[in-house]
Amino acid sequence: MGILCTGATDIGRKRKTNQDSICLNHAYHFFAVADGMGGHNGGDIASQTSVEVMLDYFPKNSNLDAQLLMNKTIQEVNRTILQKAEEQPELHGMGTTVSAIHFSGPQLVIGNVGDSRVYMINNNHIFQMTRDHSFVQEKLNMGIYSREDAAKDPQKNVLVRSVGFESDLLVDVFNYRICKNDIFLVCSDGLHGKVSDGDILHIVQRNISDPSRCQLEDLERTVKELIQQANDNGGQDNISVIMAIAQA
Repeated sequence: MGILCTGATDIGRKRKTNQDSICLNHAYHFFAVADGMGGHNGGDIASQTSVEVMLDYFPKNSNLDAQLLMNKTIQEVNRTILQKAEEQPELHGMGTTVSAIHFSGPQLVIGNVGDSRVYMINNNHIFQMTRDHSFVQEKLNMGIYSREDAAKDPQKNVLVRSVGFESDLLVDVFNYRICKNDIFLVCSDGLHGKVSDGDILHIVQRNISDPSRCQLEDLERTVKELIQQANDNGGQDNISVIMAIAQA
């Protein structure tokens, strides 16, 4: 099975720095988005540290079970960020989201902490595969209001779980059996907070009519258009997008 993947990150139109980082490890079919947060340069450092750790830790421990490796990789990111913050008081409080995917044979292993997301697109439908660890998602879980109401909530960016804030980190890790024509998208809230799921689906379908015949340039064009749409819709945040397809 061949894995076609590309990604990009963009500063957006309002921020002075880009606190997002992306990890593209094609050799091990491991891809991730990290959306940093924290005062001063903390967000930048947290997300960049995430990528550095993932690029180093994952290959060195690739003999482990895939789900266990996903969990341990994100736990190692968490440990490293906490250690940096302890050694450098000016970085205290920095943290990041991490949403990651790993193609392991016929399975996709997904790991998630925070409100960056993994989507799957197939057969004219888009599915959010991860659950946001946010205050608004907690309200949704309790049935307080709908997804449409949640999008307008002023607390929609308040996280209840993130990487780098506590030593006892719970990581959502699960497997998904890959189906023919599945397209996977990993993104920060700079995309899904500004572009609706329906519009994401429309842009992907317009650029990729047949996933089995998709070329790298098709994925690159789609990523670019998704980022452009987020910027056209305001671009208030940094925007990161990774797209991947498993082709027989």
